[in-house]
Amino acid sequence: MASGFWGRARRAKQAQQAEIDAHDKDLAMKAGVALVDADERIRLMNDELSFAEAELGSGATQDLRDTLVNVRKYMGEAFHLNQLNVDDIPDTPEELRTRNARIVQICEWAMGLLEEKSSVLEEAVAVVRQTPAVLEGVKRDSERLRARIPDAQASIDRLALRYSDAALHQVGDNPAEAAQLLTFAEHSADVSLRRREAGQNEQSRLALEAATEAVRRVHTLLDAVENYEIEALRAESTLAAVIADSRGDLVAARDVPRSREVEEAAERLTEALASLPPAGERTDPFASLSRLRAANTALDEAVAKARDRAARPIPSQTQVATAIDDADRQIAVANDVISGHRGWIGSAPRTRLAEAERIRNELVSYRGGEDEREQALSLARRAGSLASEALQLAQRDIDQSRPQQQQGYDEWGQPRGGGYQGGYGGRGGRRGGDMGDVVGGVLGGLMIGGLLDGMFD
Repeated sequence: MASGFWGRARRAKQAQQAEIDAHDKDLAMKAGVALVDADERIRLMNDELSFAEAELGSGATQDLRDTLVNVRKYMGEAFHLNQLNVDDIPDTPEELRTRNARIVQICEWAMGLLEEKSSVLEEAVAVVRQTPAVLEGVKRDSERLRARIPDAQASIDRLALRYSDAALHQVGDNPAEAAQLLTFAEHSADVSLRRREAGQNEQSRLALEAATEAVRRVHTLLDAVENYEIEALRAESTLAAVIADSRGDLVAARDVPRSREVEEAAERLTEALASLPPAGERTDPFASLSRLRAANTALDEAVAKARDRAARPIPSQTQVATAIDDADRQIAVANDVISGHRGWIGSAPRTRLAEAERIRNELVSYRGGEDEREQALSLARRAGSLASEALQLAQRDIDQSRPQQQQGYDEWGQPRGGGYQGGYGGRGGRRGGDMGDVVGGVLGGLMIGGLLDGMFD
C-alpha cells in the first residue's frame, strides 16, 4: 500500500512538472514572437510618422512622435531582459518565467498604445496616400533609385577585386534585389491607381503602402552598398590598430605571472596574427578583425586573472578609442543588414543589436579618464562582440528565409499554384520570373496578409 501511494505521488509530481515546463516553453516562444512583432510595429510606425509629418506637418504628429519615444524606452528594457535570458549566465526557471512574462507585458502594452495613438492620423494619412501626387512621387523615386543601381553594381564589382566573396556576402546581391523591388514598387503603384479609379480605396491604399515600403527598402539596400565600402576601409584601418595592440599585448604578457591560461591565450593570439592573409590577397577584414579581437580579448582576460588588480596596466586612451570605433562600425553594419531585410529577421539578431546599442550608449559619458578606461574598454568590446553576433545571426535568418527558385511566378512574384511561401495566398499570373525572392520580405514587413488577395488584376 505504501509503495503504491508513493508511486502515485511521484507520478503526480512528474505530471505537474511537465505541465510547468510546457507552460514555460510556450511563454518563452510567445515572448520571442512578441519582441519581433512589437519591434517591427515600431519600425513601421516610424516610417508612417515620417510620411505623415511631411504631408500633415509636425503639429498633427507630435503626440504619436512622443509616444514612439516612450515606447522605445520600454522596448529597450524588453530587449535587455531577453538578452539576459540568452547570455552565458545560468538562470533559474523562475527568473526566465518572470522575464518572459515582463517581455510579453511590455510588448502588448506597446502594440496597444501605438494602435491607439496612430488611429488619430489614419484617416488623414489614408486620404493623402490616395492622391495622384503620392503615386507620382513613388514613380519619381523609383526612377531616381533605378539610376543608382548601375553605380551600386560597379561598386560591388570593384570591391570584389579587393575583398573575398565571404566578405561581400551581406551586400553582394543588393543591386539585383533593388532592381526586383523597384519592379514590384512600380507594379504596386499602377495597381493602386487602378483601384483608386475603381473606387476601391482600401485596396488602393494597401497597394500604395506596398509600393512606398518597397521604394524605402531599395533606398536602404543601395545605401548599404555605399556604407559597406566606407566601413570596410574603416575595418582595415581598425584591423591595423588591433594588430599593433595585439603585438603589444603579447610583449606585455611576458611580464605577468606565468599561468597555463595566459600561455594558451598568448598562443591563440599568436596563431590569429599568423593566420592573417598576406598583402595583395582578397580578404575579409570583418572576419579577420572578429577573430583577432576575440583572441585579443581572451588574452586580456587571462592576464587580468593572473595579475593583481593594482599591478594591472591601465588601457591607453588609444586602445579605448579603437575599441569604441570598432563597436560603432560593427553596430552600423548590423543595423544596415537588419533594416534592409526586416521581414526575414527574427528576435535573436534584433536582441543582440539592441543590447549592443544599449551598451554603446553607456559610453556616451566616457571622457578618457584613467579611472574609467578599463570599464570603457570592456563595454566597447562587449558592444562590438554583440553587434558581430547580431550580424551573423541576421545573415543566418536571411539565408534560411530566402525563397528558392520555383516553377514560375505570377505578376506579383508569387509561385503559381500554392501562394507565396511566406504565408500569403495568391492567384495565377501572367508573368513568370524571380521577383518572388524579395517580395516576401516586403509583404512580411507590411503585415497586410490576405488583404492582398483582392489586389490582383
